[in-house]
Amino acid sequence: MTKSQQAEIRDQRLAAKLRENLKRRKGQAKARSGSEQQAPDPQPAPETVTVKKP
Repeated sequence: MTKSQQAEIRDQRLAAKLRENLKRRKGQAKARSGSEQQAPDPQPAPETVTVKKP
């Protein structure tokens, strides 16, 4: 195997890994954005009124 063949095989392997990584990250981002849309908006805590006693 020549160096150019080795380099070509390496480039193909790296390209495949990059594609896999991109698919995985896109899936993660899609899952995150989907869960944010489905989650209800948090209700703000009711404000408590404090009364100072004399």
